[in-house]
Amino acid sequence: MSPLPAIVACCAAFALLWWRQTHTRNATSVDAAWAFAIGALGLASAALGTGSATQRILAGAIVGIWSARLTWHLLAHRVFGHPHEDGRYRAMRDHWGARAQGFLFAFYQAQAVAALAFALPFWFLADHAAPTIGGVQWAGLAVAALGVGGEALADRQLERHRRDPQQRGRTCRSGLWRCSRHPNYFCEWLTWCGIALVATPAAGCWAILQPVAMYLLVRHVSGVPWTELQAQKSRGDDYRRYQATTSAFFPWWPRRDETP
Repeated sequence: MSPLPAIVACCAAFALLWWRQTHTRNATSVDAAWAFAIGALGLASAALGTGSATQRILAGAIVGIWSARLTWHLLAHRVFGHPHEDGRYRAMRDHWGARAQGFLFAFYQAQAVAALAFALPFWFLADHAAPTIGGVQWAGLAVAALGVGGEALADRQLERHRRDPQQRGRTCRSGLWRCSRHPNYFCEWLTWCGIALVATPAAGCWAILQPVAMYLLVRHVSGVPWTELQAQKSRGDDYRRYQATTSAFFPWWPRRDETP
């Protein structure tokens, strides 16, 4: 399968989404588009690949379940279920000021490239000839299932906190959010560690690229930094106390709050 049509289609689709947000002033839908694009690319690879039926079904099942859950969640709770732009993108607009649209265009195109990169494990799997699922692949499936389940749980806990009128303006500290300030991002990274293990027999050492890239993106580029910047603006000292006691990414026991 030639990658050129996929590259052109992704870049064009994300350019159209960028043009749309110049009118709506809401970039939240780009996250759902990214999850959907990876699913579409992965399913296309599974359908058109030359590998064994087992590996193609494995590739399609993993990417289909991951993409469907995340796309639905983002559409239901961030795009259609929330009237305002996601805090990360509000923080980006505030930070970039008059240059925001130019930077957002580059960001949208980077999302298109990232979607192509994160679809690669499924492309490799779809061309893998092994007739059965190997031991390392079963281990990867277990890790990926733990990641998907953990992220779904973290999302539910956060939505329940946001719906509670008594918690308005306060930081969620219940459930997984007690041990990590960003358990959803951690579990997303864990999911891609599992996917890397599943893809290892087909992709070899190249399979490590996705979990490394995911960690760098969510921890240092487009996830944690912008989320925390907006949280400090909206929740002030409450969030700063949360930062002082709770691990930023990897779950760990919370520290004692020594704020007077």
